[in-house]
Amino acid sequence: MRTLTLRAGARVGVVAAEWRDAFGVVTRGRVQLELRDGGPGPVLGRDAGFWLRGTGVRALRNPGRRTATVRIVTPGQDRHTTERSNDMNSMRDTGGGAGPASGRTSRTHRLRGLAGTGFIATLAAMVATTLAAALARAVGVDFEIPDGGETIPLPGFAVVTGFFSVVGIVIAVALLRWSARPAERFVWTAVSLTAISLIPPLLSGASTATTTALLGLHLVPAAVMIPVLARNLRTRSG
Repeated sequence: MRTLTLRAGARVGVVAAEWRDAFGVVTRGRVQLELRDGGPGPVLGRDAGFWLRGTGVRALRNPGRRTATVRIVTPGQDRHTTERSNDMNSMRDTGGGAGPASGRTSRTHRLRGLAGTGFIATLAAMVATTLAAALARAVGVDFEIPDGGETIPLPGFAVVTGFFSVVGIVIAVALLRWSARPAERFVWTAVSLTAISLIPPLLSGASTATTTALLGLHLVPAAVMIPVLARNLRTRSG
């Protein structure tokens, strides 16, 4: 029996000879399996067991901020090895194995789940923004833009909110797929883009009431989308 220690962000290549008959158990933190094609596999939490022989997994990595440890057992060194291997066979039969196929299925499920949650949040953001715009118009904000003298219609707020919310979903899905710290990077990216989006209203030359309302309407969808997507990224990446 031996213990493999992975510091935050560390990656250890899998040597086939060392894992031929070995059975691993995560005893601390989280460990992500890196598949043969270099894609991220499932993330295993504490007490999760796995074996790597014949799976095509090429490396183990620590996606978290805390040190992770893996207890590695080989036949003949621990009397519980057979029992744990049988448990893992049961996990594999029910789709809980750590092979490449189950890794791809898990990854696809996580990406689709994030996208589905994002689209629901998008609808909520569109409704909230449109209602806020209607309320602002009711109290006297005309939403007239001096350049061309056009007035922004209420449906326009819904369309723009929907478009940029979908952009946010795409960014979140991409980070979940390729980033080791998707939630943190998404929040940083989304907040930065929201701040940039506040510049056009300030330069529009509209009245103070319209400018103030437009600034607020930029923040409404951000307040809906960013927390929802960030929370889901933390859940699905962990």
